[in-house]
Amino acid sequence: MPRKISTADGRDALDAVRAASGAPARTDLATAVRYLLQLLAEKAPGHSVEVRVPPFGAVQVVEGPRHTRGTPPNVVETDPATWIAVALGDEKWADAASAGRIVASGVRADVSNLLPLRP
Repeated sequence: MPRKISTADGRDALDAVRAASGAPARTDLATAVRYLLQLLAEKAPGHSVEVRVPPFGAVQVVEGPRHTRGTPPNVVETDPATWIAVALGDEKWADAASAGRIVASGVRADVSNLLPLRP
C-alpha cells in the first residue's frame, strides 16, 4: 500500500502546482495528484470504479460490486491538470468530459457527485 500523504504535504504540493508560472515540478504535480486521489478514496471507499491519472496514480472508489480481474467495468481516466482542476472545483466535470479531457466508461463512472474535494 502506498504511503499516506500528509495534509501538509498535500496542500504544499497543491499550492506549488497552482503557483507555478509554467509547468510545475514533476514531484509537486505527482504529490498533488496522489493526494487528491487519496482524498477521493477516503471520501468514497470501495472498489467499483477505478479513477486513473497517468502516470501518477489510480484508486478504486465507490461502494458496489468488487472488481478483481482484468479491466474494471467502470473506469475514469484523465490527465493530471484536468484531475486537479475538477477535483478542486476549478472546472466542471461535464465541461472536461465534453472536451474529451475525461474519459469515463461504465454506468458508475461519473464521480462528479463526489467533487469538489476539500483539501
